[in-house]
Amino acid sequence: MNQNRRVVCAGLVLAPLLAIASPVLAAGGTDSEREERWQDLRQSIFGERPVEDGAGLITLEAPARALDAALVPLTIRIAPEHRDRIAAVHLVIDDNPSPYAAKASFGPAGDPAVLRLRVRIDGYTNVHAVAETKDGQLHGTVAFVKASGGCSAPIGVSDEVAMQGMGEMKLRPAGPDTQGEATLLIRHPNFSGMQMNQLTRTYTPARYLDLVRISQGGQTVLELAGDISLSSDPAIGFAYRPGEADAFTVLATDSDGASWQESFPIPAHTQ
Repeated sequence: MNQNRRVVCAGLVLAPLLAIASPVLAAGGTDSEREERWQDLRQSIFGERPVEDGAGLITLEAPARALDAALVPLTIRIAPEHRDRIAAVHLVIDDNPSPYAAKASFGPAGDPAVLRLRVRIDGYTNVHAVAETKDGQLHGTVAFVKASGGCSAPIGVSDEVAMQGMGEMKLRPAGPDTQGEATLLIRHPNFSGMQMNQLTRTYTPARYLDLVRISQGGQTVLELAGDISLSSDPAIGFAYRPGEADAFTVLATDSDGASWQESFPIPAHTQ
């Protein structure tokens, strides 16, 4: 697993950021309160590095109001002229219990043109997407999403059923109009630790995918470090560059120490 990511989530994000949560912010808060919240989060995650306005470089597509707070689709895009500069994208859901939702790092075979995720959103909140360039600059954008209770929403089946087939994967081409893109589906309940078992009336312990690495011929396409904000049965949409290898290798690990690996033929990449 990615030990550095675990330290960041547990040491920098979860404990201190839970401490600064408030009922007012959980309900959305005022603009000034949301900005204060973001500045606290920014410093906890990025230290003293400024996050510049990412207009023209990064965009975030998110629903204004979530139809299902436990399954909110997000799309992050990088403008074509900036793709070769981008090393990683950070996703922060400001008022989630663990706000640092994901970090996507792009390797030599990766293309940061697009990243699609399904996430849980716990309340009315700003969602920040921050692009990190190869020289360490940060450029961000934000969307406000109205949702409620996504992190504690029950999965809808028993824990035992939810865990059946855990680690099974599928890879699908994104579609005829999106060449060079694919979607990885991973079966995993991604328990948040906030969901109550309706039979035992106890909370199911957190167990979530903490690392997904997609590689092509030994070169990394995408490495996604995740947390409890990723939805159950995550779907990860990503772009890739043409290469000599004819298969993707996917490695996934979770916070309980389990790991799974699969290989998939690479969909044809045309220009």
